[in-house]
Formats: sequence, structure tokens, C-alpha cells
Amino acid sequence: MKRAKIKYLVVSLILILSLTLGLGCSLPPEVATSPPPTAPPTATPIDPDWTSPPCESDAPRLPDYIAVVAKVKPSVVAIKTEQGAGSGWIINEAGIIVTNNHVVAEAETITITLDDGRTFPAKAVSADPLTDLAIVKIDAQNLPAADIGDSSLLRLGEQVAAIGNSLGLGISMKGGWTSRLGVSIPVSAGQTLDDLIETDAAINPGNSGGPLVNMAGEVIGITSLKIAMAGVEGMGYAISINTAIPIIDQLIVNGYVIRTYLGVRLSDVNPTLVWWYNLAVDKGAFVTYVAPDSPADKADIEPEDVIVSLNGEEISTAQELIQAIHSCQIGQRVKIVFWRGDTENTTYATLTESPPP
Repeated sequence: MKRAKIKYLVVSLILILSLTLGLGCSLPPEVATSPPPTAPPTATPIDPDWTSPPCESDAPRLPDYIAVVAKVKPSVVAIKTEQGAGSGWIINEAGIIVTNNHVVAEAETITITLDDGRTFPAKAVSADPLTDLAIVKIDAQNLPAADIGDSSLLRLGEQVAAIGNSLGLGISMKGGWTSRLGVSIPVSAGQTLDDLIETDAAINPGNSGGPLVNMAGEVIGITSLKIAMAGVEGMGYAISINTAIPIIDQLIVNGYVIRTYLGVRLSDVNPTLVWWYNLAVDKGAFVTYVAPDSPADKADIEPEDVIVSLNGEEISTAQELIQAIHSCQIGQRVKIVFWRGDTENTTYATLTESPPP
């Protein structure tokens, strides 16, 4: 049986990063861990006084794709790094640009090319690996910002357009329809992208970070990934703008996303881990790392423990534990049930605010 591959859409001269559904561990098993609990090491606020632009919900539908492209394309940018190419879109006239984390992650140099041909180096970057969102700031003014729509108003079968730097060849447009709404896709152990918009608009490497827009020319999604395997077509995904905006706001105001924090990195328990570590349970969140002086450290959680319950809620996967932690409040004391070897243990941790990266 062929395995579906989820591809982040960054053009590279060397490879296209791909992540596989049904992820299994290779030896050593620790490689299949969740992303770090915090963003990459950059936590400088981009604009502490930021407020989100208003969401448009009553803009008139444009007559055709020609009009949509004419409205939106000036707000779409091409992003180039030493690793490859991607896309972004201008959310603020003062040079604030939205893209995907995987477009700019670990890049030493980031160059932004505007629709008018001007190029700028990135002056600041804020990113959130967990949601695959990032903000890039350039030193420019009076830029054409895109209008933001309301993704909750989308309907199945509605026409949309994906606009971006496809294959790194410059800004182009692909049209299609919404195929599914509210989709969740696991992209790695401990990381699931939620509230995705599925579209059959052709999504190609280099589209990552570009806007998915409705026929009013409003951004209703951020193109992020696709499923690629033989015989599969038209399964591209965008992060819905309603889900993205709260993350975007925090990245601009704080430089990182503030969440409740336990201080662990995790992997799903799977048969390889059960065999390798002689685990007593076959499901749960396997702890691969505990941050020093974190709530988990103070609660005596250790690497190779398997967390199976948080506040009475059964935990079967790393993602379930992450979601349970993020649903709690900063300062909340939580009950944790975990297995260490063949012994079930109970401990308590007081969740804190995620530390600045």
C-alpha cells in the first residue's frame, strides 16, 4: 500500500521537505519528537501596538479571476532564502508580511521581492513552529495590504484562488474550489495543523505562505501543504485565516506565541518505542526531553516516561497532551498520570507561561 506524503511547499535546489502520514520511528526512536515548545530564537516584538486589520465580510464578489488577481497580486510577495523559495502576503502597509514558518525556518538570509520588483532584506522575523506561521518585517512603507476575509463564511464548492511564488518562478495564480472545511492533518508526532481548508486549486512547491483568497479578493487562508502520492490530485491545504489571526497577532505584538507550558518534548507511543524501551503501555505521550527547571522537571517527570492522563483526561498521543495543556490556564495545577518502566505514577505540575525563546 502506498503511503500518502504531506509536502510543505518550499522550493529547494536540493529537496522538498516531506512528512509522512502514519509516521513511524527509525532508530534511535527519539528522532520522531514534537517541535520545540517555543519558537526559534527570535522574540523581538515587531509592533507592540499592533491591532488586527478589520475582517471584511460584506465586500462585493468580483466578476472573475482576472479581477481577483488584479486586486490581490500587488499584496503578494516572493520570499527567497539560501534553502529555497516561498511566498507571503502583506498584512500591513508598513512592511509586515505573513508567511509559513517552514519557509523561513533556520534561514540565515531572507529576501523579499515585491510585486513591483523591489527587493528588501528581512529586518525581523517571528515564527511559531507549532502552527507553521511566521511574520517577516521589511523596511518599507505605503505597501498595498491585502484585505482579510472571514473563513467561517466559506462554503463547500466556493471558488477560491491560490496566489504565490509557484516553483520559485514568480507570482502566479491557480483557481479552484473549496473541497473540505475544518480539516485536521498530523504532520509530525505532536504537531497537527487544524481548521485547514482543502482546495483542488493546483498547489505547488513555492506556494507556501501565499494567500488563498475568495472571489471578493479577501484572504481566507494561508497555503501551507499538500498530499502528494501516485494517483492523488487536488488535495492542497491552507490554514484558515480565522485560526491564523490570533497567532499572527501574538507574533507581531510579542515576537512569539504565549501558551501554557509544561516543558517537555514528546513522541507518540508506537510499537518501535514499546519494543525499544520495553514500555508497559502501548499508547500515550512518550517524553523525549524535559526542560530544566520547567513545570515538568519540578514535577519529577523524566525522559522515557509515558504520560497517559492529564486532569483525568485520557492521553493516547503526543498531540492529545499538547492540546490538553493548551486548553488549561497559566498557573493552573494539573494532575498527571504517567508510567515509568512497569510502574504507574501520579504527580502534579503547575503550568507556567511559555518562556520567551
